[in-house]
This record gives sequence, C-alpha cells and structure tokens, in this order.
Amino acid sequence: MTITEGTVYNGMPASDLGEQGWERPWSGPNGGQCVETKQLADGRVAVRQSADPAGPALIYTPEEITAFVAGVKQGLADHLTGHSAH
Repeated sequence: MTITEGTVYNGMPASDLGEQGWERPWSGPNGGQCVETKQLADGRVAVRQSADPAGPALIYTPEEITAFVAGVKQGLADHLTGHSAH
C-alpha cells in the first residue's frame, strides 16, 4: 500500500496504513493490550492500540517521538503509570 503525504493524518483508521510493519516495542503482561508503532516512509511514526488495530492512529514526527522518549527516560511520564515516586 502506498500512502501519499496528504492522506496520512492524526486519527485516521490505522487499518488504512496496512498491516505490515507494526511493532510492539512495549509489550507486557497486560493481556495483549499493547501500544503498536509503525515507521512510515516519510520518517513519521504511527501509533495504535493493539486491541483495536482498525481504530485511530496517532501520527508523530521523529522529533515528537524523540522528545517523548527522552521525557519518559527522565521520569516525566511516571505519573501516568500510577507508580509515581512523587
């Protein structure tokens, strides 16, 4: 499936991005409820919920993903887990 720049947008059906190339970098013991990512041809990253593979995909630039991962490593997202040390 070939996708042009204008057809990839936040909230689009993840199934429109095809089924090949999705990965589960953060898989865990939560019954298969995982975040899946897909590197797009233009360098952006699509994110979807594995439990709803046809549901909406969020599309991020490489810079946005880099900032998010850096923030997670710095503990800036710890409050989202319910295990905050604060």
